[in-house]
Amino acid sequence: MKHQPRILVVEDDARLNSMLSELLASEGYHVVSARDGQRALHEGLTQPFDLFLLDRGLPLIEGLDVLTKLRRSGVLTPTLILSALGNPADRVEGLDRGAEDYLAKPFDIDELLARLRALLRRHETTVPTLRVPGGALETEARTVSLASGEVVALSEREADLLERLARRPEQVFERVDLLDSVFPDADDEGVVDTYVHYLRKKLGRGCIVTVRGIGYRLGSVS
Repeated sequence: MKHQPRILVVEDDARLNSMLSELLASEGYHVVSARDGQRALHEGLTQPFDLFLLDRGLPLIEGLDVLTKLRRSGVLTPTLILSALGNPADRVEGLDRGAEDYLAKPFDIDELLARLRALLRRHETTVPTLRVPGGALETEARTVSLASGEVVALSEREADLLERLARRPEQVFERVDLLDSVFPDADDEGVVDTYVHYLRKKLGRGCIVTVRGIGYRLGSVS
């Protein structure tokens, strides 16, 4: 089962934040919202997201500074900047600082939704092969090609879990986040531990690292 896309909406205006969150939820996205840069940075570093919708003029930490800090921490989540600063120089700065797209306020709702869908499609299709400890994950085939030449077949859920970790190799994922994004029809965090065990049995214990008291991250990739 394909996981429900998770979007972090970062907008300090309470009414616009609420409107965007309700709109995206009605479109089938799982939405988490933040109204200042410090909260946005915390959410972006501690939770897995498929896309960031990020305002620039934020309290505490400016939006582009948030994005820079996330990129330096290895968080490569596609980002659409939504800002009242819409002249060409502002757009260029946003793109140069790591955003994949930039939309000026006021904006058309249908255009915003279309841009978000395009970013999600692009992100899903541009990385069919991901590096994992000891080899490469072929996301479409659900196999891991090991350096030894052996090809290891994975179940759908095993592949989804490994892909989730491999797309953010530096991030530590909490069990509840992995449960929500990879096993949306389950309600017991123990299922995450079970599939981690399955993957370790197939790929070696070093493929996934346990971070005590928090959750899991991908093992070291040589």
